[in-house]
Parts: sequence; structure tokens; C-alpha cells
Amino acid sequence: MSTFVGERMRTDGFTGAVKDVEAKCAALLASPRCRMSALPDDLPLAGIYLFSEDGQTLYVGRTNRLRRRLQDHARNSQNQATFAFLLAREETSKKAAYRTRSSRRDLMKDPDFRSAFDKARERIRGMDVQFVEETDPTRQALLEICAALRAEATYNDFDNH
Repeated sequence: MSTFVGERMRTDGFTGAVKDVEAKCAALLASPRCRMSALPDDLPLAGIYLFSEDGQTLYVGRTNRLRRRLQDHARNSQNQATFAFLLAREETSKKAAYRTRSSRRDLMKDPDFRSAFDKARERIRGMDVQFVEETDPTRQALLEICAALRAEATYNDFDNH
């Protein structure tokens, strides 16, 4: 029985997807580490990635543009460098809000926060990265959750906003 039509998931529904994700999660966690500063030329287009330091997984993400997304995490934009923004929030104990005052843009004007954000971007550039190809969006979501939980990723919490 197929849950999705066309080129998308062709498994035995949710059970099949979870089984496939478990195997791919194991492959991700066992994949070679590379440095953010030296990404390989043969990165897959879409997939799941994880950042780690000293063997500790910090963050797991998913994307349909892997190289660009990895580079975005070290860019000078609070909206693209979401992991750096998260690290800066932790460093400064400051949170962003969805109103004009205390918004992400407002926090970036704070010199202490800005300094912490810049340090976080530099820190990310020195982190190890692992990745695995996955083009199906449903499997990407399941794999991100599986990898974050299996690796005990420090900065994935899956809270609602």
C-alpha cells in the first residue's frame, strides 16, 4: 500500500518509512566527519546534516540545498544563520520575540548580542559536519527527528512557536 503518489515515498506507509529512516539515521551517524571550512565537492543536493564539536552532536537540520544551507549557518544574517542565532541567545540569555521590540533585528543591534552572534558564526565554521542524502521531504522530517534524538543533539528541541 502506497501512502504517497508519484515519485514520493513508495513504502508500506508510516511503518515502512520509519524502518527506512532508522537505517538512514544509522548511516548518518556513522558517516565521515568533515570540517565546515573544507566541505567536499560531492555534497548531495538535499539531505540531513549535523553539526558537532569534540564528538558531541549539537544540531541536526534538513534542507533541499545542502551546500548553501550549511554555508548559511555562518552567514551574517540572523534569519539565515539560525544555529548561530540560537548559540548567541544562549550566550547572552536574550530571547527574540515576534514583535518589533526584542525582535531578531532588534537583538542584532545590541552590541553584546552582536558580538556573541559573530563568535557563534566563527565557532560554526570550525565545527564538524556529517550529512546523508535524502530528497523526500517526509523522510527528511522523520530523519531529522530520529537523528536529533539518537545523537542527543543539544540544540534541537522541536518546540512550537
